[in-house]
Amino acid sequence: MTSLRTSASAATLVAAAALGLAASALPARANDKLVELSKSNENWVMTGRTYSAQNYSPMTQISTENVKNLKPAWSFSTGVLHGHEGTPLVVGNKMYVHTPFPNITFALSLDEPGKILWQHKPKQSPTARAVACCDVVNRGLAYWPGDGKHPAQILKTQLDGHIVALNAETGEELWKMENSDIKVGSTLTIAPYVIKDTVLVGSSGAELGVRGYVTAYDVKTGAQKWRAYATGPDNELLLAKDFNSANPQYGQFNLGTDKTWQGDAWKIGGGTNWGWYAYDPETNLFYYGSGNPAPWNETMRPGDNKWTMTIWGRDIDTGEAKFGYQKTPHDEWDYAGVNVMMLSEQKDKEGKLRKLLTHPDRNGIVYTLDRTNGDLISADKMDDTVNWVKQVDLKSGQPIRDPEFATRMDHKATEICPSAMGYHNQGHDSYDPEKKKFFLGINHICMDWEPFMLPYRAGQFFVGATLWMYPGPKGDRQNYEGLGQIKSYDAITGKFDWEKMERFSVWGGTMATAGNLVFYGTLDGFLKARDSRNGDLVWKFRLPSGVIGHPMTYEHNGTQYVAIYYGVGGWPGVGLVFDLNDPTAGLGSVGAFKNLQNYTQMGGGLMVFSLDGKNPYDDPNVGEYKGKSL
Repeated sequence: MTSLRTSASAATLVAAAALGLAASALPARANDKLVELSKSNENWVMTGRTYSAQNYSPMTQISTENVKNLKPAWSFSTGVLHGHEGTPLVVGNKMYVHTPFPNITFALSLDEPGKILWQHKPKQSPTARAVACCDVVNRGLAYWPGDGKHPAQILKTQLDGHIVALNAETGEELWKMENSDIKVGSTLTIAPYVIKDTVLVGSSGAELGVRGYVTAYDVKTGAQKWRAYATGPDNELLLAKDFNSANPQYGQFNLGTDKTWQGDAWKIGGGTNWGWYAYDPETNLFYYGSGNPAPWNETMRPGDNKWTMTIWGRDIDTGEAKFGYQKTPHDEWDYAGVNVMMLSEQKDKEGKLRKLLTHPDRNGIVYTLDRTNGDLISADKMDDTVNWVKQVDLKSGQPIRDPEFATRMDHKATEICPSAMGYHNQGHDSYDPEKKKFFLGINHICMDWEPFMLPYRAGQFFVGATLWMYPGPKGDRQNYEGLGQIKSYDAITGKFDWEKMERFSVWGGTMATAGNLVFYGTLDGFLKARDSRNGDLVWKFRLPSGVIGHPMTYEHNGTQYVAIYYGVGGWPGVGLVFDLNDPTAGLGSVGAFKNLQNYTQMGGGLMVFSLDGKNPYDDPNVGEYKGKSL
């Protein structure tokens, strides 16, 4: 095993740079192979299924006509409690399953479903648990298909800040790199993301004053190629020479330090990215969002706090940013902008075909940008109850705020919608390219907010606000239900074709299929399917525990399967999993979800469904032990 650290010698770094240059000069064959693999119904090789991150399957074997016959085919217990986010990966006849801390990885056989081919159980410092913000979750794995000289890999992140490459066939550890330092509160919960021969990894810990960054590593060696920060001087932000040239009103150069921060506050200013990526091979840009500034108390960091809360378009080879659009300048509400980026090609209102990026943000606005240059196409309220902002000026990109819902010292702001959890959070949503509709899993939660002053201490929470959360105006505040919604959205017209209320947040997100279905899990423990044309509920199944991941689907030996993790936890589940009762605990989530314990309890595993429960064990001889007979 090769073990690489950020403290590598100068000679090592020079060699690594040479490797990166050599790799970039060669054809991206491995990347082409990953694109081809993602087109097959038999695979689910990355989060979101393809680089467009549409979370959409063209399969029609399961449809609105027969979904009532969907039954459990097989299941797998991970043996781990706490929140299970993300999805498994499927490559050929193997499924790769991940868990929250201690971040175990399993390779399972699909020919003998649930049979463990290998498992990787890392040893980590328990200190990592103490500095995890919102449960000890992990959002998934990445796959690199190999290049003939190097074996196929499964890449994983660990809560203790390491990224690890495993041999996809054997589980052998190939290399390990320290990306984040838990001593200052920097952890890893993000799913790695493979593009060409590069793996991207973000960072967590803004609630502890961690300065956010995204890092690119060589999948073959673990050598660092580049690192781009969200705050700081331009050379550390990796801004291209033509950064925001199409939209200079967004801001361009020399804004990441004392022009938009007070003194050196940017050094502990947050902007971590622990959400999702998308990539366009034609532009060679990848897209993601930087998160909230630190601390939450806005009084302690005057200015726009660039470039937190920003949608970035960066070149995968160099890391250089072509554009950056800051959605919530000087964030006052923890509207961390790391949410999913879904790519589409659609005609705008003038009939011009454009390459679009659609991003449902935590601040309650759904943004659509031209992903080639960052032009803001639309910015629609996710729900008409969003009140911190009146509207977004499409020319300047600036939100026009309602001062009634601002936060400030010596004042308790009330009825702010959405809450710090956002009307959208970490859920990975979906887009149906045939219907040209997005299917959004929504939180419907508002809050009261009271800030306080506090000092920065490395490795300790650096928040500075007390929060009370409760259902939004359309929910049942007396019984603390009606905390979620699911919606169908048209990014061109800005209209919602249908919306349905849920008892709790649709935290994990959605998956759409060509069978006119949208699948999603619920915190109270159901996998549900709705008719994507009208929102009608057509099927549901009770799982052993609540869901905070999103569904996926694959075909094996001619049968379509739908799979989802169960295992309640994450931010909405911290009260349940850590047995907390103070309504302001869990950064305000405990009060909002105080009734969750009446509907589900902890568990951890995977449930797989098919029509009539068809699976390889229908032949009882599959997997049988063939010993000697008397």
